[in-house]
Amino acid sequence: MTTQTHTTQTHTLDHAAGRVPVALTGLVLVLAVIVAVAVNVVVAWVARGAGATPGFPPLTVPVFGAFTLVGVLVGWAGWRIIEHRSARPGRLLGWLVPVVGLLSFVPDVALGLLRFIPGATWPGVLGLMVMHVVVIVIAVPAYLIAGRPATSR
Repeated sequence: MTTQTHTTQTHTLDHAAGRVPVALTGLVLVLAVIVAVAVNVVVAWVARGAGATPGFPPLTVPVFGAFTLVGVLVGWAGWRIIEHRSARPGRLLGWLVPVVGLLSFVPDVALGLLRFIPGATWPGVLGLMVMHVVVIVIAVPAYLIAGRPATSR
């Protein structure tokens, strides 16, 4: 009984040693959100300068900040599911990330065409599209860092 318990504990410790600590993962994801929101503040400012309606709700920090947070967290969840369930996660993510990025433009184009949010203009819509790219460009490296086993650093 003692030998079996010892073996189980050793296996658990070895398995845990190859994983990124939860606190580090959380820190990396929080930093990704902060950096993405900061860059998107600049994107919103440029979009307003290019003709987006002042006060256009999607270009305000509370709105795009919340969507950035949700996007990073949902992206992380999807990333981890694919890493754990796919035989070739790198290959799958290599085409899935750009496809999801392109699909994220569909609501923006619909907004530009249908103007279902008051104050929607093409400069505002293009700003939103750039924000999607910003989040992807910042989140993907964060996912690579947050998901890297401690033994490979």
